[in-house]
Amino acid sequence: MTKISLPFNSPLLTKDFVYGVATASFQIEGGYEHRLPCIWDTFCSTAGKIADNSHGHIACDHYNNWQQDIDLIESLGVDAYRLSISWPRVMTQDGKLNPVGVKFYTDILDELKRKNIKAFVTLYHWDLPQHLEDEGGWLNRKTAYAFEQYVELITNAFGTRVYSYATLNEPFCSAFLGYEIGIHAPGLVGKQYGKKAAHHLLLAHGLGMNVLNKTSPNTQNGIVLNFTPAYPLTDNQQDIDSAKYADDYLNQWYMKPIMDGKYPDIINQLPSDHLPDIHPGDMELISQPIDYLGINFYTRQIYKAHPTDIYEPIAPTGPLTDMGWEIYPQSFTDLLVSLNKTYTLPPIYITENGAAMPDTYNNGEVNDLDRLNYYNDHLNAVHNAIEQGVVIDGYFAWSLMDNFEWAEGYLKRFGIVYVDYKTQQRTIKNSGLAYKELISKR
Repeated sequence: MTKISLPFNSPLLTKDFVYGVATASFQIEGGYEHRLPCIWDTFCSTAGKIADNSHGHIACDHYNNWQQDIDLIESLGVDAYRLSISWPRVMTQDGKLNPVGVKFYTDILDELKRKNIKAFVTLYHWDLPQHLEDEGGWLNRKTAYAFEQYVELITNAFGTRVYSYATLNEPFCSAFLGYEIGIHAPGLVGKQYGKKAAHHLLLAHGLGMNVLNKTSPNTQNGIVLNFTPAYPLTDNQQDIDSAKYADDYLNQWYMKPIMDGKYPDIINQLPSDHLPDIHPGDMELISQPIDYLGINFYTRQIYKAHPTDIYEPIAPTGPLTDMGWEIYPQSFTDLLVSLNKTYTLPPIYITENGAAMPDTYNNGEVNDLDRLNYYNDHLNAVHNAIEQGVVIDGYFAWSLMDNFEWAEGYLKRFGIVYVDYKTQQRTIKNSGLAYKELISKR
């Protein structure tokens, strides 16, 4: 396959369907000396945490190359660009705006507007200022209120430059990976931490939505959640129950409070020291209406029953991405249809979808047929979900370019643009060219 092919009458082939590319501040920016330290700087400097012992001090040097990168985005013909704001770049430690950091983003937003590219801004994509972590981070309720203050100041500064805001990206990753199993920053390990951190993140979302409704009422305001659908290993009831528990614990824990104003029923099975500290009014704040839901999807997970841990993930068999994640596009459709049946959903944007593959750069070309096939199959999965009644308004490829892939460092490449980290040269991969062609032929 050399191009992305959709049914000729697909809603994905209309001009109304928004196509974009996505990045995150810590993963691409660099410019370390122009901002406060964040939890990922600290995590990277801790021995054994990052697979290649790297850090985000330079990354893709987007801090210095942003103009060329916006030109690159324009060359792909996309309608929208999803970027995140580095909280420690735009705020000082005493809670004021940093004008240099703010100008970095307003210049980018102004350039996007000039090029008629919609700016989808994520306000928190994991790079918590380290000074807030020193006070307890997301285990400290006060962090949610610090976020509220940050959102108010930065959205007022951005004015009318932004098309859409997301309060948070993937609170599951921040809470579970960062505060429960410790494979992401800040690296805490303990089941007594995960749900507490999750609740304060969701509270931050609610407080942030309150602010956005006042400071930016004309933008599309929502949140971005990631989902890894849970499948039972067998049709044995124990395996079915274990997969359901895993889904509630890892996926619906973040979805149900926003949609229904309450946590999944498994909250009644958790030990008291694992429970979040819920104050009166919290759930009403968290469950206020959102204009859209951002969904990030990469893979599924199969589970079997476990005698003490309730669920046990099963190692996937092929085909796999370079992350070792199973390629199973049917679960993307299953997920979207299931969410649509379970909840009364606002419009959906697919805010991240893509694959890390073992790319090779040869004579100025990256022939990433495996990634191209991944995009083809998953865009068709989105089409199939729309055919079954799910309202989906757009799709963002993750990622615009290869970047710092968190605990994997620079070993894994998700980009539709190849980055030579020594020279910072960018090369559009064949998957990126196919994506461009799909968008241009609508």
